[in-house]
Amino acid sequence: MLQGTHITLRARHEADVPVLQTELHDDVATRSRADSRPWRPLPPGSAQSPYAVTGPSDEAACFSVVDTASGELAGEALLWGIDAHNRSAHLGLALRPGHRGRGFATDVVRVLCRYGFVVLGLHRLQLETLADNTPMIRAATGAGFTAEGRLRGAAWACGEFVDQVVLGLPAEEWRA
Repeated sequence: MLQGTHITLRARHEADVPVLQTELHDDVATRSRADSRPWRPLPPGSAQSPYAVTGPSDEAACFSVVDTASGELAGEALLWGIDAHNRSAHLGLALRPGHRGRGFATDVVRVLCRYGFVVLGLHRLQLETLADNTPMIRAATGAGFTAEGRLRGAAWACGEFVDQVVLGLPAEEWRA
């Protein structure tokens, strides 16, 4: 387990999957803004669920986010697109509606950075988010990320093309 100030990142448990599926995936409007793939309905227990429990992977490290104070499942976090040659990865997270706005996102980003840089020995972390996703941008910049660019009209979300922002953090800036 990885410990933050307010959250704990741990391996995903089977009991987490239906909660994450219902509150994160089945919220079509939110999921459509968070994933570049079109939303599709999934039956309960589907092996194709983005939250399905799988074994370790060299390409991704998936975690469940737990509110340390209450022990309640707060969401999911991951490093994905892990590139061992270039020592880089992408960062992502999604919090359940009842856990948003409580400062957890910045804590999750900081813990993922520590995991990526210290445990995995990565050189760079990156995230992409919609330009109007102020909470994610605030969480990332609060953890040391810098906006590196804007991709105009790069994402199709809820019936329109919207801009994406790319934020990056090299290990040497994180250590400073």
